[in-house]
Amino acid sequence: MTHHRHGLCRLLADDAQVAAIEEDYEAAGLDARRLAMLRYAEKLTRAPAEVGRGDVDLLREVGFQDVDVLQIAECTAYYAYVNRIADGLGVELES
Repeated sequence: MTHHRHGLCRLLADDAQVAAIEEDYEAAGLDARRLAMLRYAEKLTRAPAEVGRGDVDLLREVGFQDVDVLQIAECTAYYAYVNRIADGLGVELES
């Protein structure tokens, strides 16, 4: 079990839900708020130059405050940063 999967299992306390999220978060039965957060994080990861005010507005529409959006962006960016550093240095993953 990866470090991140272990944390998600601990947070959700539902192994079936974690597996469903890993398989396809869009079809995992998540509420609108979590879906919006994951869509934003995916877009920020895959196409950061395409993220704009409209994406932030979508998060606000489902109840996120500006501080929440900042934290989502920070966590997403930090995860990408750390992975790129590890990849760039050829760091081996733990078993």
